[in-house]
Amino acid sequence: MKLWITGALALAGWMAAGMAGAQELIVEKKVFELPSFTTQGGRTLKQVRVGWESYGALNADRSNAVLICHFFSANSHAAGKYDAKDAQPGYWDAIIGPGKAIDTNKYFVIASDTLVNLNTGDPKTTTTGPASIDPDTGKPYALNFPVVTIRDFVEVQKALVESLGIRKLALVAGPSMGSLQTFEWAASYPEMVAKAMPVIGAAEADAMLIGWLDVWAAPILVDPNWNGGDYYGKAPPLAGLSKALTAVTLQANHQDWANATFGRRPAKEGENPAAALRNRFQVQSVLDNAGEARAKVSDANHFLYLVKANQLFAAGGTSLADGMAKIRAPMLLVTQPKDLVFTPDMVARTVKAAQDAGREITHVTIEGARGHLDGVISMKQAEGAIRAFLDK
Repeated sequence: MKLWITGALALAGWMAAGMAGAQELIVEKKVFELPSFTTQGGRTLKQVRVGWESYGALNADRSNAVLICHFFSANSHAAGKYDAKDAQPGYWDAIIGPGKAIDTNKYFVIASDTLVNLNTGDPKTTTTGPASIDPDTGKPYALNFPVVTIRDFVEVQKALVESLGIRKLALVAGPSMGSLQTFEWAASYPEMVAKAMPVIGAAEADAMLIGWLDVWAAPILVDPNWNGGDYYGKAPPLAGLSKALTAVTLQANHQDWANATFGRRPAKEGENPAAALRNRFQVQSVLDNAGEARAKVSDANHFLYLVKANQLFAAGGTSLADGMAKIRAPMLLVTQPKDLVFTPDMVARTVKAAQDAGREITHVTIEGARGHLDGVISMKQAEGAIRAFLDK
């Protein structure tokens, strides 16, 4: 589901991920448009647009395509840079590129922005959602935008893939919310997925995760500027969105990281948190500053629609057991035992459901102090397992 962090919280991790491999990928952001798209709920949308990018070259028989699905707060920028001067590469650059685990000398790798993408203020993101203009009214959809699901994300991706003449994907993979899309692809279109690699995720959102997602959304709903979702052209609910992003960021990490990075230090030297209610700890200040910075390029309604899509998720749109029974692709599940979002018990239920259904699943773990976030910044650890899985 989630995974973002900005500024001081993630710089070292992003840089480490980007240093893998000597060849630098320079990539171009493109836009895919569907004149008409009908959601799983039956609403038809006009002029659906999503951004996408690719790495490597499609071979003559179009059999080497890989699809990467992004996490809650990301976009399609999975690898490489748009310009050599960019500070950081895409989030999975450690494993995607020439000579890397997902070798772009061998594979044609595609990544696209989802519907209701969070990053509406980022010029490198193209998405259709509540902040988009409804062609029928000339105004933003706001809450008139239909509820969309992980399956809807997959359907738009399928249309993009098929527009390129690709009929089968050598691999579908992604972290967090990207893992949900991976499971959905494998369950809904088993004939199109040769192999699946869900990372830091599970094949169903359980009751606890549904509840936590509600906690993430709550600050937006109580911000008076949210105004029932009708804030376009007015003051946006930045305070609520900032706090929502702060909460998600904290849960996407782990106490090992928090304690080692901040301890109990005050936010400002000489301002003891015990001396006044307004005096804060450093961890509070850094998380809030990061949330405030990210909120300026994000949209609150899009956040809420992403929350709903994740809450609704069950692979194949059914029960965990039924969804797993639809999957045919061998799976490599990569998780982090300290994950506070997709917890070890959720992962264990997914593995058991796969085994009970007779599915081929290999489960490997990665280590680190970041918990859920290690599924982005520490993926280099899984390189050997990924290579072995793809070479089978």
